[in-house]
Amino acid sequence: MQVFRDRDDAGEQLAERVRELGLADPVILALPRGGVPVGYVVAEQLGAPLDVTVVRKIATPDFPETAVGAVTAEGAPILNEGLSRMVRADDDELARSAEDERAEARRRVKIYRGDRPAPRVAGRDVVVVDDGLATGMSARAALSALGEEGAASLTLAVPVCSPDAARALEDVCDRVVCVHSPPEFHAVSLWYERFPQTEDTEVQELLRRAGV
Repeated sequence: MQVFRDRDDAGEQLAERVRELGLADPVILALPRGGVPVGYVVAEQLGAPLDVTVVRKIATPDFPETAVGAVTAEGAPILNEGLSRMVRADDDELARSAEDERAEARRRVKIYRGDRPAPRVAGRDVVVVDDGLATGMSARAALSALGEEGAASLTLAVPVCSPDAARALEDVCDRVVCVHSPPEFHAVSLWYERFPQTEDTEVQELLRRAGV
């Protein structure tokens, strides 16, 4: 079942697909943590700048393992209304959770980027990279926030994706680039031979190498 040796291999294969788009001035924004090793290779292959866009999942106290939404450091929260109803999420609880996670997203941006300014997004071709697309909730939050910043075009680029999740994102980006889109999609990790957890220190090192 495995298609990729590791995230480096996935990044190399994905870079070829993104190169075919012929984007004039792309900026690669990776989703930490697992998307950063993939995004690093894509940025290196394309000679493009690399940075991060941090997304945090929103949950409720009663169901802490069930993500009912997602939020970035600056964008509006994205909620899955169906899931919210299923877990009987209270509006006040959701609002508190969203603000807590937004604060955590900002904290993580500081960890990864330090005092350096965010890259310019307005008028540029933005490529959002992750190591896979399962539900699409994090990607939707990232793409929606970047769209509000005036990106010239928005591309989501992932090595492997759920076809349903990819189609569901067509309203918030110009295109989804995916190397492998199996009709029977399971966990992202199943498509990699090696899929270790990416640590914050690795993210920081890759961003340092990329000149962020």
